[in-house]
Order: sequence, then C-alpha cells, then structure tokens
Amino acid sequence: MKKFLIFLSVLFINSCTKEYDQIIDFSLDKEVADIPLNQDRNLYFGDLHVHTKYSFDAYLLGTNVTPDMSYRFAKGETISNGVRDMTLAEPLDFYAVTDHAILLGMANLWADPTSDVGRHPKAKPYHNLNRPENLSRESAFDRFLLFNDIRGDSGGFPRERGSILDVVRAFFAQNFIFASAAYDHEEHLSAWKKIMEAAEEHNDPGKFTTFNAYEWTVRNQEPESASYHRNVIFKSSKAPKRPFSSFDSNNPEQLWSWMDGLRSNGLDSLAIPHNSNGSNGQVFKKYKFDGSPIDKEYSVQRMRNEPIVEITQIKGTSETHPRLSPNDKWANFEIVNSRKGKRTAYSEPDGSYVRQGLQKGLALKHEERGNPFKIGFIGSTDTHNGAYIFDESDNVGTAAILTSPEVRGSIPIPNETLTEDIKNSVFIAEEDQGFYSGGETISNSVGGLAAVWAKANTRDSIFEALSNKETYATSGTRIRLRFFAGENLTNLDFNDEEFISKMYENGVPMGSDLILSDTKKPSFIIWAQKDKNSAPLQRIQIIKGFYSEKDRETKEYLIDVVCSDGLKPDPNSKLCASNNAMVNIETCEFSKNKGASELKITWVDEEYDPKIETFYYVRVLENPTCRWSTWDAIKNNYEPRQGIDEIIQERAWSSPIWVNSN
Repeated sequence: MKKFLIFLSVLFINSCTKEYDQIIDFSLDKEVADIPLNQDRNLYFGDLHVHTKYSFDAYLLGTNVTPDMSYRFAKGETISNGVRDMTLAEPLDFYAVTDHAILLGMANLWADPTSDVGRHPKAKPYHNLNRPENLSRESAFDRFLLFNDIRGDSGGFPRERGSILDVVRAFFAQNFIFASAAYDHEEHLSAWKKIMEAAEEHNDPGKFTTFNAYEWTVRNQEPESASYHRNVIFKSSKAPKRPFSSFDSNNPEQLWSWMDGLRSNGLDSLAIPHNSNGSNGQVFKKYKFDGSPIDKEYSVQRMRNEPIVEITQIKGTSETHPRLSPNDKWANFEIVNSRKGKRTAYSEPDGSYVRQGLQKGLALKHEERGNPFKIGFIGSTDTHNGAYIFDESDNVGTAAILTSPEVRGSIPIPNETLTEDIKNSVFIAEEDQGFYSGGETISNSVGGLAAVWAKANTRDSIFEALSNKETYATSGTRIRLRFFAGENLTNLDFNDEEFISKMYENGVPMGSDLILSDTKKPSFIIWAQKDKNSAPLQRIQIIKGFYSEKDRETKEYLIDVVCSDGLKPDPNSKLCASNNAMVNIETCEFSKNKGASELKITWVDEEYDPKIETFYYVRVLENPTCRWSTWDAIKNNYEPRQGIDEIIQERAWSSPIWVNSN
C-alpha cells in the first residue's frame, strides 16, 4: 500500500511541477466591439499592485475584500473592508489584482477550523481571525506577531511538516511547500482561478481594463529577499495553471526564463520590480544572482522582461536618496529606510534607487555589458486592503486594521487600550503626547498611480504602452504630463490643433531613444496640467544623468526648466526661487493663489555633449500640502507627531528619454 501511495505521489508531482508551464485560457467569450485607436494617445490612470484576501499577509491584517470587490471599487463602486466604506473620487481606467503567489489562498483556509488544514493544532491562532468583532485596533498587535512569525526566519506554521505523502510530494517537486501542513494545493489552484475569473469578468475593452497578474515574492531573509519582489502582468486572458513562485525559484533570472518560455508559446508578460528603496542595494547591482558579472545576454533578457519599475508606492519612493543626490533638496520625499522583508534592518541606498540605476546602466553599457537598467516608471499602491483612495486627508490604511490612525502611528494609543504588554512591545514608542505604534506604518505614504499614454483603453494598447515605457508615475495625484524630445521641436506651436501629432512626427515620447546627428542639440517639449482636485503646480524639473569617461564616474544634474508665478530659474543654480506657497498646519489650508494650473515649455539642452549618451526625465512638483499623518492628528485634536514630515509636495515623474548622437 505504501509503495502504491508513493507511486501515486510521483504521478501527482510530475504534473504539479509543470503546472506553471500549462497555459489556461480564462476568457469568458464576451462579444467585443472594435475599439477605435487614437494615434495621439489617450491618458489612463491605474493601479497594478493590489492585494486582496487571497494574499496571506493581507488576510492576517484583516482584509476580507475579494478580487471581485476590488475591481468593483476601481470602477467607482463603494465597498467595505469590514471597518469602513471606501469610494474613489474618480474611477480608475485599469487595474490588476496582484496577490502573492506564495501561500496564495492559504490564510483564509487556516482561519477555517472545519478545513483539513484548519484542524491542525498550529492553525488554532488563526481560527476565525477576521470575524467582524475582531477587526479592531486591539487585535492589531497580535496580528503583527502572527505576520512576523510567518515572514521571519522560522517560517511559522508554513514550516510545519505535513504527512509522509506530503513530504514525498515535496521531494519529487523539489519544492518544500508541498511538505507543509499549512498548504493545500487544490485550494491554491482554486484561489488562483477565482482571481483570473474576476479579472475576466470586469475587463471591459474601451472602458475599463484588467490584467491577469500576481506578485512573485521572495521570502528568505538574506541575502536577496529585499530585491526581488515583482508583479507579473499577463497581456491576455490567458495565464498559467498556477503562478511560478519563489517556492519554485528565488532566482529572478529563472523567473525571466519562465516568462520567455510562456512568450514562445504565445503568452506575453512583463515583470515590474517594486520597493527597490528597501532592497539593501540589490536591485541595481552590477552582478547576477550567482555573483558573476552582468553581461549583454543578462541585460537583454532583463530588459525584455522588465522594461519598467514601480518608482513609488505605499512603502516608500525609490527615485533617489539624499545620500545619493546631496544637491537635490527634493530627494527626501517619502523615504522608507528599512529593508523590505526585514524591517528592523537598514537598507543601503547604494544600488537601491532608480536614478542611480539609470546612471549605472549607462556605465555598464560603456563597459560593453549592455544596459540592464534602461527602465521606465510607474507608480502603484501595494495596498493590502483591496482598495485605496489616494487622498492624504482621508487615509484608509493599507489593510482593515490599519484604518485606525492609532494603529498607523499618527496619533497616540488611547489609555483604555494600553496594557503593560502593549507598552513593553517592540511595536510601541513613548513620546511627548503618549504611546505610539512604533511600527513602519508611520513612514508609509498614501501610494502612487500608474499613468500610461495608450491608443485605447484595452489590454493590447495599455500593455504596449507599458512595454514601450510611454508611462509615468505620480505620488497619487492625477497630474497630466507630456514629455517629448527631438532634433528640433522649437518650431512647434502649443496652440496648433495638430500639435500632439507633430510631436510624434518630429520627436519621440517618454520612454524612447533619440538619435541625433552630430551637430544637433536635443530639444524637449514638456507640458503639465494640475489635478483638478489637488494643489497648483509649482515647477517642472529636468533630471539629467550620464557616465563621464573622462572622470570615470556617473554624474547627474537637476535643472528647473519652468517656474510658476512668473519666476525664472537662477542662471547659476538653475533653480526657481520659492513661490512662497504656504500650508497652515493647524487647518491644512494651502495657498491657492500661488502656482499654476498648467506649465509648459520648449527647452534646449545647450550643454549637451554629443560624445556622451545622456538620459533625461521630468519631475513635476505641486505646491506643498499636508501629509496624511498631519491630517490624522488634526482630525483627532493632536499635534502632528514629532520627527515626521508635516507637509509634502505631491509630484509626477516621467519615464526617461535616452539621447545619443551618431
């Protein structure tokens, strides 16, 4: 009998190990009308990083929101996370639920005491975890402990060994998760199918686009866990039978090879790294996973699969760091210095930020190793609430229990909630106004948005824009931004009805390469318009970077190219003087008579060196406004928490344009 069971196990494993290579068509055979294509592109805003109840961490933090609910929220419906209602001020245009592949669908199974997995003694702390009466701030610290137990070195319940049959399955699969008493493969497949079905149900070509997607999440703490979290976005209604996870491999090069294999069988996809800021220098390093030097083959494969990065989200902004850009006084924007996957450790900035990565890419290309960091930008949220409303004045938190400002750490914990255990917890910090939640959540931002210029609101068009890097990121505001480069754009007229068409005819958009003749200097057209629900625009900046062969180092320059309120950039510093826009910290009222609703300019880089390949990207800054933590404090009659920024400047970042000469 035992031999027979082992034989069945081998058959089972032989099929399971290939499930991530089996392509399934999840389409619902909807009738789709022809969608007109706009060659001048339309602007669409979306979020490509969303977690629902099927992500183990989201569930442990109180989230009961399903993928179906999440998509309905993105389309403008009001949903509840069990604690409060959530509604977007404006619907989004595209969306992707990206639940973690590891332990997908397992946490809600642990919480069910009637399930086979839930009956295990180690599952008892999870039983009925998200019952309505338990979605409270009082449950937060116990939840944090459960969460940290799983993501810690011990691995928690998922490391608990299952039956002999489970161990045999794991051995043949070379994947330890099959040996876990906390894992149910059929439930894993069922959860994945429900996520794909929800995406198909809500995909409405021409009106609202969804993507089959997931997050490839590395769990082990050292050395690579911080760097290799990626959202994988599939182009069509097809997807693998199960997602390729870090239980299959921690090596991103193997992830890309898997994606290449799917592509050769007709299923295109792209991977989007996130939180490079917390990577401890791993994302933009000059070495492969095995420690060998990057070469051209690596660079080509990486760019084929990872043309864009998530430059900003809830867990921090990854544009640049004050240590890397000491002359950029706007570099210290929503910085989270802790390491992703190990929040008690400091993340080394060198190798962790996008601007430096762009420079390193040029240096590697100069060394004839290719450019693996020729990347475009998007923003997203990484919400674990299934929903996010991008409003500093009404922060809903990243999960149900983080709806409470006390748990977020923006106001003190009420005395009636404090116990000696809580006071002595590592999660608590005593300050002037009382005891605060001392976790990382106070450093979190409201989250970013992905903006794409696409020919239509369809999967094909938006995926094409993402692949071509005709994208930009915002910190959550809906700034409209165009960025073009050409040999001679100075003759184009902003008032011309065919202005946009002529920019495409005579130049290249963000995310592109511009090849100049030797005698030419690049000219740029930049056009930004404010979000109607946000603050006026203050300035537009160009960030310029290159590798100097003479000095054998990378260099960067920050240039204000247009200022609001009639101001001009200083000829020496190349920066605008302050427009004196103010924020009243007691009320959060901000200057509405300063700044501009629109800023636009044609700018020529007179200092361009035709012998050096150079990248340029645009940063647009709004006037200052209150940060979410300040809003929380004011609403609850507290002073803003000491040591936390009281105000921010919302912004947008274009994808770069790379300029070279013949």
